[in-house]
Amino acid sequence: MIITLCVLLTAILLFYIFYMERQVESPEDKTRLGYLEERKEAVYDNLRDLNFEFRAGKFPEADYLAMRTALEEEAAQILAEIDRLERSAATPAKAARKGVRS
Repeated sequence: MIITLCVLLTAILLFYIFYMERQVESPEDKTRLGYLEERKEAVYDNLRDLNFEFRAGKFPEADYLAMRTALEEEAAQILAEIDRLERSAATPAKAARKGVRS
């Protein structure tokens, strides 16, 4: 009896695993701009955490300053690339609008 139940359970599980159709959501395609926005938020979170931990006394001032400088430089690079991408996306739109007006 137990062996029959085990075989039945195994058959049901195999059927479920291999033959049942599932609705699988495809992940949304990330653009470079979307990735940079996520990265910017992560860097800002890291800066907030770093400031909190420094005030809590977990880091010496020299380490804190070095890490803060590195995070701020990374944030500046990310913001510059975001700005560049937004400008390049806006330029073709402006050119298209000028072409329509002419």
